[in-house]
This record gives sequence, C-alpha cells and structure tokens, in this order.
Amino acid sequence: MSHIFPRHTKQFPPIAVRGEGCYLYDGNGKQYLDASGGAAVSCLGHGDQTIIDAVKTQLDKLAYAHTGFFTTEPAEALADLLIEHAPGSLDRVYLVSGGSEAMEAALKLARQYFVEKGEPQRGRLIARKQSYHGNTLGALSAGGNAWRRAQFGPLLIDMSHIDPCYEYRLKRNDETPQEYGLRAANLLEEEILHIGPENVMAFAAEPVVGATAGALPPAPGYFKRIREICDQYGILLILDEVMCGMGRTGSLFACEQDGVSPDILCIAKGLGAGYQPIGAMLCSREIYETIENGSGFFQHGHTYLGHPTAAAAGVAVVNAMLDRGLIPRVNTQGDKLMAALQAQFGQHPNVGDIRGRGLFQGIELVADRDTKAPFDPSRKVAPKIKKAAFDAGMICYPMSGTIDGQTGDHVLLAPPFIISDDQINELVQKLAGAIEIALQN
Repeated sequence: MSHIFPRHTKQFPPIAVRGEGCYLYDGNGKQYLDASGGAAVSCLGHGDQTIIDAVKTQLDKLAYAHTGFFTTEPAEALADLLIEHAPGSLDRVYLVSGGSEAMEAALKLARQYFVEKGEPQRGRLIARKQSYHGNTLGALSAGGNAWRRAQFGPLLIDMSHIDPCYEYRLKRNDETPQEYGLRAANLLEEEILHIGPENVMAFAAEPVVGATAGALPPAPGYFKRIREICDQYGILLILDEVMCGMGRTGSLFACEQDGVSPDILCIAKGLGAGYQPIGAMLCSREIYETIENGSGFFQHGHTYLGHPTAAAAGVAVVNAMLDRGLIPRVNTQGDKLMAALQAQFGQHPNVGDIRGRGLFQGIELVADRDTKAPFDPSRKVAPKIKKAAFDAGMICYPMSGTIDGQTGDHVLLAPPFIISDDQINELVQKLAGAIEIALQN
C-alpha cells in the first residue's frame, strides 16, 4: 500500500527507477521514450553527468541559505547568466522553485509596481482564454482554461480574458495570417477600453501556448501589436515562458522569435531540466528601480527562494544549452520532427492541425477534418492516446478541452533536445499506433 497522494486515486503508475538519455525505465525494466520531457521539463534528457556533478559539487559546499540573510554564488551566477542573454531591458532575476511561483511573483510585482508609482487604482489583469499560468490561486485566476478553473471559482480573483490567438480555429477565410494576428491583438485594446485603461496593470500571455492548447504559436505580428498596445496605455506585458522558454522553441527565450521583449518574464521547467526544481521571474530595470527608490521591499517571498543547489543546476543547464550548441539543434531536430509528423499525419482524416516551434509541437485531433468538428468529449480521445502510447513505451502529453476547456483534443510533444533521428522515427510510429488504437474505441 502506498501513502502517496497521487494525481489520480484510481490510477496506479509504475515506479520510475532510472533515466538515460531520452528514455526512462520502470521497476520492471520497461523502457519509455520520453517524448514530452515529462511536462516539457527534461530538455537535456536523463542522466546528464555534467549537471549531476554540478549539483553534487554545490551540495558539498552549501546546500541552503535563506535569502533573508544571504545571497549565494550560484544564485548570483545564474542571475548574471540569464540577464546576459535576456531580451530588452530585463535586468533583475527573482529565483523561485517553479512556474506557478514565478507567475505569482509576477502578478504581485506588477501590482506593487503601480502602487509604488502612485497609481493604486491599477489592479486589473487581462489574460487569454485557454491559457495556463499555474495552479496557485493567483496563477489559476490568470489562466483561462475553464476546466481547470471550474471547481475553484469562488476562490479565484476576478480577471479579464480575451480570445486566444488561435489561427486554426479563429482566422476567417478572407483574412491573411497577418490580418488575423492584428485583429486578435486588437481584442486587447477593446478590453482595455472596456475596463478603463487607468484600471489595468498588465496583460499576461504565453508566447507559444503549451498544455491547454497544444503548442499554439501566435499569428505573424500578433505580439508586436500587443507590445504597442501595452506601451500606448502604460500597461505591463508579462510573458509566461514557463513551458515554451529556455530553448524549447528554438531560441533561449521564446519571445525573441516574435521580436518583442516583456516587462516581466517567467521561466521554469527547462531551466532546471528536471535536475532541480527551479523557476525565475525576470523584470525590467524600470520596475526594479521603482521598488528600489520607493519602499525598497518587494512584499513577497518563499522559503526556498534562490536555493543555491537549484541555482547551481540552473547554471549548469543553461551553460550546457549554450556551450553544446543545443539551441540550434532544437531547430534542426524540430524541423525533422515536423516533417515526420506531416508525412505521417498530414492527410490523416482525424488530424486537423500540426503546429509548433522547435521541439515544442502539437497535433490537434478532429472528428471531421473538413468542418474541424471536434470529437465528443465522451469519447475521451486524449486519455486513450496517452494510455496507448504509454503501453507502447512512450510518454506524450495529450489533453482534452483544447477549444474551450470542454471540447477538443490535442497531443503535445516536447522531447529532449538531444533526440536523435531514429528516436524521432520511433516517436512518430508509436504515436501513430496510439492514435489508431484510441480512435478504434
């Protein structure tokens, strides 16, 4: 009998005992291709000795020191490394233990920034439907996925949600992708004017939407227009790169590909690559100096902020990405994965869209390719794909509720950056088999 409180009380997962490269192994010796990196976490694969050694070395020196009393060498080094490569005016790093914590810190910093600027009426956040920003109550309030929010409604903060930039579903036939991107972005201005610009503090979005929409990239020009609108009305732009950042989409920071930089940026997952739990919130020099020249105190904190062992892992992971040429490899292998998915599923009658960037790709499944009609939720297509793939020895990330939190199914793929050509072929073949089994039931 287990005393673990599992994710699902009626499911009994095997015990993972070993990881090597792109594979995990359970207690019975069964091998699983990690085609989603867990939840887009294991970007370097499993068992990377350089990262393991960096963690061990730090443990021999110092495991933990509270940030109320000390800073540490690895925390300082990680902050310097991230800012060296960060876009725009990002200048300060707040180290936390994961993505939800990073987003909570972002929301609270945005609010305190305007309080200290003498604009305390600015307290409204605008985000997007079908977004996911974490599971703490503040981050969940910012998220726009109806299924994840439903039972916690009475506990959530009132925030605004506009339509996502969802070209496959929302672009009209008479629009170019650029025209649609502009129209989708202008929804932000409409909502700002509806609320009153003086009441809005920030807009939050994922550059490429992950778990809830299946590697959904923005239409061309979308984020440039978003940045213009935020600047026009004095609103902060918060970009959530927890899942899509840290090289996953083919650049260290995902927003680089859209030619914009945020005022606040959140990262996690790939920052620790699974070797340590770590996340970070980066903010602009202006935001930091407003706090510095005001109260001087960011009224927030967690016990494990700036954890030196986690920070040491983060330094080793980011340096590994940069020094080993892994980010260019993401683009090379990402192109191969996309080509293989197109070859296998491009004409499949139940595949409506294949999308993504780098090694962050998704397949949206439909009951009717011509009408884009989704499967009835009672079919439970996504869970069936997950089970069939797992039975075949592959871990992928299928989800339901792609369209509105209730209907639609997709599969998210986020394999380690070290995935080989043969492993890409294995991934596609096992996914094809899993989809075939799921659709037969």
